[in-house]
Amino acid sequence: MLEILSTETLEAIFDTLPVDLTFIDDTDTVKYYSKGDERIFRRTPAVIGRKVQDCHPQQSVHKVNQVLSDLKAGRRNVAEFWIDLKGHKIYIRYFAVRSQTGKYIGTLEVTQDITNLQKIEGEKRLLDME
Repeated sequence: MLEILSTETLEAIFDTLPVDLTFIDDTDTVKYYSKGDERIFRRTPAVIGRKVQDCHPQQSVHKVNQVLSDLKAGRRNVAEFWIDLKGHKIYIRYFAVRSQTGKYIGTLEVTQDITNLQKIEGEKRLLDME
């Protein structure tokens, strides 16, 4: 049986993930972002309801529009890139969010600092505590 989670529980789950989440709907409007003191790109409540194009530097808006166009049209389901920012490697992915029937309903941006992940070597088992 599927149990319905409260909005409060879902937000707590999303805020706990080691990634930053931002969701824009099918009209390119920002509808949600995860909170957290360690967000890579800060968000404020003022971003909710804004067009995502207005949240990027003007010189990159054409690239944002191309990615969104590709996701909406189904030419791709994910777009990914990475940048160096203040000594950290930042991995940014955009995922097309589709309904069960395949209709595009928005895009999920997932941003993660992978600097320490790139340093992982060997194995560390579940109970190998430091």
